Amino acid sequence: MKKQQLTMTELPDLAADSVGQQAEQAALESHLEALQDQLRESAGRGDRREQADLQLQIARTLVGLERGEEAWRSGRSAFDTFIELQDWESAADLCDVLFEAGQEGSLSALGQGIWLTVTFPMDPELSATLLHRVVDETPDDSDGAAVAATTAMFLIDLRAEGQQKENLSFFAGQILGNVARRHSQVENQQQFDQWMERLELKEPDKFLPRLRNVVDVLVQDDWWFDREALQAQLAVN
Repeated sequence: MKKQQLTMTELPDLAADSVGQQAEQAALESHLEALQDQLRESAGRGDRREQADLQLQIARTLVGLERGEEAWRSGRSAFDTFIELQDWESAADLCDVLFEAGQEGSLSALGQGIWLTVTFPMDPELSATLLHRVVDETPDDSDGAAVAATTAMFLIDLRAEGQQKENLSFFAGQILGNVARRHSQVENQQQFDQWMERLELKEPDKFLPRLRNVVDVLVQDDWWFDREALQAQLAVN
């Protein structure tokens, strides 16, 4: 059996990677300390939005440091504050961070983030990010992945403009094409159109109700807010 050997040119590359990772780790640790100092200082001011924003940043940094349990503790309480302040976009962003924390409730966080980003107008890039998480989390033959990827395209077309719309549409189109390929071995435009027709992905009135089923599977009974109350606020605003 032939043994693998590191060449002299590979050794410096490995060393450089190690140094780079250590530097990134140190930078994140330093950033975390600064954020925690700011959070302690903000306590005396009583600004709940400022504190929640800092908790979100701390949670994101902890995820980068692969300290998911701590990230969850930092972010979960901030979520309730964002909901009370009707800051839907920050709440959805935090759901994505909590999903990446890799904890027991992370799939529920993803589902609730998707509900928020579809229900309330917000940055379409965040919407696409949350919906594309479903693609990564589902089997190749899952209709749920197709529904999520199609909804991402729909929201980008509805909410994005200019260069952002062009960039996001291209990226989301690639993902939808990959979903079609893995789901039904779709290889050309005719097959793609037939696939979209067969799965009823061309009309929002048909695929958006199916997205609710995807969200329900993710969240189960672990809702952190009253959906009807939030929808009532949307109607008032």
